[in-house]
Amino acid sequence: MATLQLDNGKTVEVPDGKTLLDVLPQLNSKAKPVAARINGLLKDLRSPVTKDATVELISFDSPEGRKVFWHSASHLMAQAVKRLYPQVKISIGPAIDNGFYYDFDKPGGFSHEDLEKIEAMMHSIVNENIPILRKELSRQEAIELFKASGELYKVELLQELSDNIVSLYEQGDFVDLCRGPHVPGTGYIKAFKLLSIAGAYWRGDEKNAMLQRIYGIAFPDERMLKEHLDFLEEVKKRDHRSLGRDLDLFSIHEDAGGGLIYWHPNGGRLRATLEQWWRDEHFKHGYEILYTPHIGRATLWETSGHLDFYKENMYSPMDIDGNDYYIKPMNCPFHIKIYETSLHSYRDLPLRWAELGTVYRYEKSGVLHGLLRVRGFTQDDAHIFCTPEQMEDEVREVLRFSLYMWKVLGFSDIKAYLATRPEKAVGDESRWKDAQESLLKAVKAEDLAVEVDEGGGAFYGPKIDLKVKDAIGREWQMTTIQFDFNMPERFDMYYIGSDGQKHRPYMIHRALLGSIERFIGILTEHYAGRFPVWLSPVQIILVNVGKEQAEYTNNLCSMMRLQGIRAITDVRDETIKYKIRDAIEKKVPFIGVIGDREMQGNAIAVRKRGEQKAESMSIDAFVKVLQQLSVDKQ
Repeated sequence: MATLQLDNGKTVEVPDGKTLLDVLPQLNSKAKPVAARINGLLKDLRSPVTKDATVELISFDSPEGRKVFWHSASHLMAQAVKRLYPQVKISIGPAIDNGFYYDFDKPGGFSHEDLEKIEAMMHSIVNENIPILRKELSRQEAIELFKASGELYKVELLQELSDNIVSLYEQGDFVDLCRGPHVPGTGYIKAFKLLSIAGAYWRGDEKNAMLQRIYGIAFPDERMLKEHLDFLEEVKKRDHRSLGRDLDLFSIHEDAGGGLIYWHPNGGRLRATLEQWWRDEHFKHGYEILYTPHIGRATLWETSGHLDFYKENMYSPMDIDGNDYYIKPMNCPFHIKIYETSLHSYRDLPLRWAELGTVYRYEKSGVLHGLLRVRGFTQDDAHIFCTPEQMEDEVREVLRFSLYMWKVLGFSDIKAYLATRPEKAVGDESRWKDAQESLLKAVKAEDLAVEVDEGGGAFYGPKIDLKVKDAIGREWQMTTIQFDFNMPERFDMYYIGSDGQKHRPYMIHRALLGSIERFIGILTEHYAGRFPVWLSPVQIILVNVGKEQAEYTNNLCSMMRLQGIRAITDVRDETIKYKIRDAIEKKVPFIGVIGDREMQGNAIAVRKRGEQKAESMSIDAFVKVLQQLSVDKQ
């Protein structure tokens, strides 16, 4: 008999050689487990128990459980594809953050009608409840097995492995090279949906064959699947790419360069409003604004180290007067060069320098995604140079400033992630320790939930990342507060201390919004295009009832603009119903209707976004309302 110590404190005796699946009723698990952690290792429930062990049952509700479940679903899909299309070659099929995919080599590709057939076959395989079994073979035996079935991609993967023994997973007539673990049988995967088809190069290399990637999602029951599909529908409605087109915010032109954003007048107004607020708040919080060049000589990037560890993300150099110049991927070295122009005393510190600096980084075309993943973007960047005595206060101030900004922008669900010193790191260990303690103290002082990633920091310093949840619960990594013990050394930065000696300053990188482009994409989806009044590119559309009010309406618009209100008119020769409907689709906060009565009474009929009825107000009163909403950031 083997003794199992469960994580709930219960002890269970298991006959030697039996599996957890055999004794599952004795374990009294509230949630149906999909796998288990046995002596700290994630295993199948079909793993035999041969000795005493500690056991933690893993359910779908956990991140690990979902990964096991979705990986199993990818195998289910691959089995269905092979049954329907035996000539197809399979490659890889992992679990991803929101579901799974599998890449197939199928001449002619798949159609959406094919997806329906594959789903039907998957249901059939689920009904068969085929056991999913782990097998171990020598690497050479596995190579021969997959060669015999013509699975050339599996053979290629096996030939590159150094393991003498490899694991396969078998479910009926389907076998796959896989480390596992997996659910015990196909009957576990009750509810699923195949979502989309995309092209994907084998191993991500455009020199290799183009494969067909099928994405899917799976859950233990239909209710969970429906909730997720409803969520995906809401995500689709909020997609910033569609909203950006509908609201005329921005465009991307592949013929002129992918990953580069063209801001239209509405997007330009939104961005200008956001950036001006950003600048105003930085001045209030003791920052100075810098502007630096877009290119720098190779020697600058050699000193900073970027040509050693970041060159693959930088664009090819240009020759200017016989010297190589690189377009900047970061602003940091430029700020340091400004620091070097003066001799600094401890009395001059801290220095808080911020810049909305546009940088360019190479991203593969396959990962570009609207505003969220681009090649040219503007960082809301800042660098703080301070003494050891000032460091803790500076970190707390940065965090308070960041939380204030997020509150104004409409985000309140925020979590901190602290990454600490890795094994390979530069800088004095005591400075690392002080920096980490200052970060942790700041988080605790603001009563933020925090998750510590021990050893997960960059080689040059510890950091805090803030992740915010949007209106539909998605988490986005945004603010970063990052210490840097590398660049001050490389540039030999110093200040003169109270003892008259040179001392190395602490350098803190800080980005609040991350990048303007990405943040506006997230903001657009958070508000579903219904921006608050103070940020809205257009705050009011003035529409006339008939031709006789057109001139008055245009004059009223000009007056409002002089009062700082972002107003436009629609005086087209269309019906008032048509113009109101068109204005509603533009998601503006207010629609102002001007008829004979309003023109004669120096009034405006105001219809608020989301409401059916209009309220008559004097023009002066409405202007004050709009101005106050902008001041209050509503």
